[in-house]
Amino acid sequence: MASAQSSSKLSGMFRALRYRNYRLFFVGQGISLIGTWMQQIALSWLVYRLTDSVFLLGAVTFCSQVPSFLLGPFAGVVADRFDRRRVLLLTQLLSMLQASTLAALVLTDAVQIWHVLALSALLGIINAYDIATRQAFVIEMVDKREDVSNAIALNSSMFNMARLVGPSVAGILIALVGEGMCFLINALSYIAVLASLLLMRLKPFERKKQERRVWQSLREGFSYAFGFAPIRALILIVALLSLFGMPFSVLMPVFARDILHGGANTLGYLMGASGVGALTGALFLAQRKTVVGLGRIMIFTMVVFGAGLIAFSFSEVLLVSLLCMLFSGFGMIVTMASCNTLLQTIVDDDKRGRVMSLYSMAFMGMAPFGSMLAGSVAEYIGVNYTLAACGFLCAISIIPFALSLKRLRVLVTPIYQRLGILPEIATGLQSASSLTTPPEER
Repeated sequence: MASAQSSSKLSGMFRALRYRNYRLFFVGQGISLIGTWMQQIALSWLVYRLTDSVFLLGAVTFCSQVPSFLLGPFAGVVADRFDRRRVLLLTQLLSMLQASTLAALVLTDAVQIWHVLALSALLGIINAYDIATRQAFVIEMVDKREDVSNAIALNSSMFNMARLVGPSVAGILIALVGEGMCFLINALSYIAVLASLLLMRLKPFERKKQERRVWQSLREGFSYAFGFAPIRALILIVALLSLFGMPFSVLMPVFARDILHGGANTLGYLMGASGVGALTGALFLAQRKTVVGLGRIMIFTMVVFGAGLIAFSFSEVLLVSLLCMLFSGFGMIVTMASCNTLLQTIVDDDKRGRVMSLYSMAFMGMAPFGSMLAGSVAEYIGVNYTLAACGFLCAISIIPFALSLKRLRVLVTPIYQRLGILPEIATGLQSASSLTTPPEER
């Protein structure tokens, strides 16, 4: 009996994998993300090795992420108007070209810091369109609305499995053969995701006649997102977490080399520990069957994330630092994925691309400003106090959301009732067949 229940729970945890298109995406994207994480770790180590500058570490992150802030709204319009699979094929091809160029420069010892800054900016422009489109594309691979939240959680699991494997492998390769091999492997890894996109069987894309111009579509998206308090609150949480919390990854090379007196492998261990925590958080979300209650969970995990960063900032023992990274990774991914899931649940389908581009804008677009700020402040007060301040700001930034949670619940209750999410009315609504159009997700 217990074994049957355990088996049923496990199958429920991976239920989105029942769909062929999503399985292809899961495998292809999973392989590609390992290469992406390898490149990210190798890039950080390369910049710090070439310059010994915390400021330039932040500058590279700024160049790679600020395009998401500037181009995010336009990317959302593209995701709502064009064939998402074709957009993703183009962005993945361009990303492969960027990684190949970086690999060639490093392997021939021709790389200079301006090359890194320029190529990071190029990747940032590509990612602005890729992220918004990819988030809106998931709904085309998962047929049933009730499996969308599971697909989001599995996406997070895949992302963090790669985050666990990629940095660890990168740390070993950097020590043995240098950063160039990591960039080359990342370039080759895009073959997997390109193949998965080409093998999918999707409904033919039907271009809808657009009566609104781009600027009208942008205004409509902004008005919709920021005019509805629950969507506005979720985007704000993501923006604050990204602004104050994401700089921790930029400062990791400094902690690995100068605080913990390690090398590239130490950096890989730290990022791997964060990945273990994040993977645990993603699997925790995957086994949940409803979005109800995620608001309370987000309040707790945001505090856990902030507390983990504060503790890590003052640790000089590798084992303690790894433990702090584990808790930080758990808190970060549960908070971020919960925001994503709630947004995907309550947003109207015809505005999904634009709203999710604002999510991407908050997530990817605010991080560069946080990275530049953290890099600049760390030059004056040190990385320890800078990261501790980041953790403190993360922990207290959830307070306004906690105080308004009851009011926000009242606003989303009619949406939950219409979708059949609330258990007491789900059966009746399902029989009324109001779930024919699934709400998109990441």
